[in-house]
Amino acid sequence: MAIKKTATIMLMQLALGLLPAVVASGQGSALEPSAAEIDSSATAALNQLYSQNETAKELGAKARAVLVFPAIRKAAFLVGVQYGFGALRRGRRTLGYYRTGAASYGFQAGVKQFGYALFFMTDSALAYLDTSGGWAIGTGPSVVVVDQGVARSLTTTSLRADVYAFVFDQKGLMGGIGLEGSKITKITPSR
Repeated sequence: MAIKKTATIMLMQLALGLLPAVVASGQGSALEPSAAEIDSSATAALNQLYSQNETAKELGAKARAVLVFPAIRKAAFLVGVQYGFGALRRGRRTLGYYRTGAASYGFQAGVKQFGYALFFMTDSALAYLDTSGGWAIGTGPSVVVVDQGVARSLTTTSLRADVYAFVFDQKGLMGGIGLEGSKITKITPSR
């Protein structure tokens, strides 16, 4: 039992140790896309989400800003690592660029890619993103993940959360998507 626990701890430390390298924490690193690439991907992802989900489109019109991560990549075998890059948008204007990353542990294996968009409904939630120096989802503003059930009951008069999250464009083989614990950090990509 002690050997199993030690191996588990070592796997988690390995994943957490590799996360900065995978996420490419340095400004302008080889793994980090350019601002133009992030903008292009974010525009295409939002257009696709809005064309397939009327609730997302309605929230987008009311949101203070939308932070879209068009392609989050996750790989796992007991220990998982996920990362991606995105843009904070107000209308068609980009307000800033962000990186997201997370490490997880549990019964998981596979590779997956997905996108997600965070709809900031309040000025205070948007200010928290700007001033936090790295927001870990699950702390700070309240986040509601919108699935088909929530989308059916959500109206513009029933909006109560600070941030609404939509997961979209899932590809690959791995069960479940988790946003809680994802850390979002502002970056300055190359032009």
